[in-house]
Amino acid sequence: MVHDTIQEESQALFAALADPTRRSLVAHLASHSPKSATQLAAVYPITRQGILKHLMVLEEAGLVKVQRAGREKRYILTPEPLRELAAWVAEVGAIWDARLLRLKALVEEDQGDEKHGDGRGGR
Repeated sequence: MVHDTIQEESQALFAALADPTRRSLVAHLASHSPKSATQLAAVYPITRQGILKHLMVLEEAGLVKVQRAGREKRYILTPEPLRELAAWVAEVGAIWDARLLRLKALVEEDQGDEKHGDGRGGR
C-alpha cells in the first residue's frame, strides 16, 4: 500500500537517484559490473575521488555493494531497491488510473443524463 510518509530507506534511494551522475553510474553498473572506482573514473569526466563519493551514496541507499578482489574493491549493482521502487511507482500509477476511470465514468454518465434527460420527469 502507498504510504503517506516516505520511509528513511526510500528517502536515501530517491536522494541517490536524484543526481544524474549517480543515475548514470547505476545504469553503467547494470550492464558492466563489477567495476572498480578506477575503472569507473576512466569512463566519467570526474576524478576517482568523485566517483568514490558517488559510490558511497549509492551504497548507503542499497543500490551497490562492494566485492573485494584482493586489495581492490569492485562495485556491483544491487537491483532489489530498484525493483521495490518500480513496484511503488506501479502501485501509485494503478491508483491514479483507477481515479481517472472513475472520473471518466462520471463524465460519461453526466453527458448521458444531459442527452437523454435526467429521469426526473420533465418529459
